[in-house]
Amino acid sequence: MLPWLALGAFVLAAIAVDLVLGSSGTPSMRRALVWSVVWTVVGAGFAAVLFAFDGRTAAEEYLAGFLIEKSLSLDNLFVFAVLFTFLAVPAEDRKRVLLYGVAGAIVLRALFIVAGAAALDTFHAMTYVLGALLAYTAVKIARHGGEKVDPDRTVAMRVLKRLAPGATPAASALVMVAVFDVMFAIDSIPAIFAITRDTFVVFAANAFSLLGMVSLFFLLEGLMDRFRHLHFGLAAILGWVAAKLILVDVWHPPIGLTLLVIAGALGTAAVTSMRAERRERDAERPPRRGGARPRPAAQTD
Repeated sequence: MLPWLALGAFVLAAIAVDLVLGSSGTPSMRRALVWSVVWTVVGAGFAAVLFAFDGRTAAEEYLAGFLIEKSLSLDNLFVFAVLFTFLAVPAEDRKRVLLYGVAGAIVLRALFIVAGAAALDTFHAMTYVLGALLAYTAVKIARHGGEKVDPDRTVAMRVLKRLAPGATPAASALVMVAVFDVMFAIDSIPAIFAITRDTFVVFAANAFSLLGMVSLFFLLEGLMDRFRHLHFGLAAILGWVAAKLILVDVWHPPIGLTLLVIAGALGTAAVTSMRAERRERDAERPPRRGGARPRPAAQTD
């Protein structure tokens, strides 16, 4: 019980820090980058705490789960950025909506973790169901992940317009963020259950992956066009963990291999995205007049 209380107190304190940071205006790109790195280092550093108190296995499982949830959270933030733009949410309201969304996501994922662990302990067949769900999600992200999300076409938005036609952009965004929180929890919780069934490790990985999301949002908002292939990397990660769940009775790859798959998928997506951007930039560059610049004549003494 003590580890749970300590973890809960730290998460609440971290959210309070995010609230204080979020009240000082829209962060610059440099400030958003610094705090994104700080929160990521804090999250990854918790693996050292688990290593000291619970051993190497728990630390490796946590680190793999943290990296999976952190990478999936990037896709979530892209959706939120499209959502805020579509609803014309003022910049000063976006941080508050994001903070409420992160707090709600932590609560929802805690409930999903408890329910998921109970279901997996009671019904072994649920492992295959979750694996199939992740495989379907991977295919869906690979095929449609690069498309722009139109919140106006979602069922939640149509219901909201019918029930509260005069809702403010911020209120509408908060409702939609809550809906997407549920959808993202359904997609992400099965992924980490493929790594470990330890509910403390699962919750810690989810909680730490969600910290600092406000700073990360404003960082990624200015870099959205540069990560155009992110959905392929996410699809590869989900496909890997789906295979682990479906083949759980016959295949047990080491945690280190999972970490390599995560790093390789995200790294490849980043490299191909940068190359695609460079090709487009070169194609749009006007040709030089008069052909190539002539080489200067060799100097003689």
